[in-house]
Amino acid sequence: MLEELELSYDLRRYERDPVTNLAPPELAAVHPLGKSPVVEIDGRRIAESGAIVEFLCLRHGRHLLPRIGSDEYVTHMELMHFAEGSAMTPILLDLYAGRLGPAGAPLRPRIDQQLTSHFEFMERMLRPSGHFVLDDLSAVDIMLSFPAEIAVKKGRNQLLPRLTSFVEAMHARPAWHRAMERGGAYSFA
Repeated sequence: MLEELELSYDLRRYERDPVTNLAPPELAAVHPLGKSPVVEIDGRRIAESGAIVEFLCLRHGRHLLPRIGSDEYVTHMELMHFAEGSAMTPILLDLYAGRLGPAGAPLRPRIDQQLTSHFEFMERMLRPSGHFVLDDLSAVDIMLSFPAEIAVKKGRNQLLPRLTSFVEAMHARPAWHRAMERGGAYSFA
């Protein structure tokens, strides 16, 4: 988002413990729950991806938001909350069940069903333009790019051709390339 808006920023990376996946003490000092991302703007720390994206759009990128009161704005609100609330839940459950090994096997059918239904929902929500709300890049596209990447990374690209094209288009954006150069590769879990 920062690269899309061409804002200057300082970046600090914190690596989670590879065994426990817990935040290092330095990140816990930034956010009491050890959550990331966190931005600090004018001395105010803001956590939660959706809140960060919404704040940045209101301050610097209103063109990435639909007109308030429009039907597109209602869809925008639904999908902004879907991105972190609904879409990430089965993704995280999949991660945790995977860490349990065979003990997670009883959860697998339900998790797989939920991943499938959420990814198929995303596939259906894409507009003919290849975007979720507007016919050009919007805040929702940025928020849903990570769950969409997970769908493709999990090998569902044959079943989700529109979502796969969306991920490819997001990865082709100059801002995405600048972000990868600046922040480096990221881990999905």
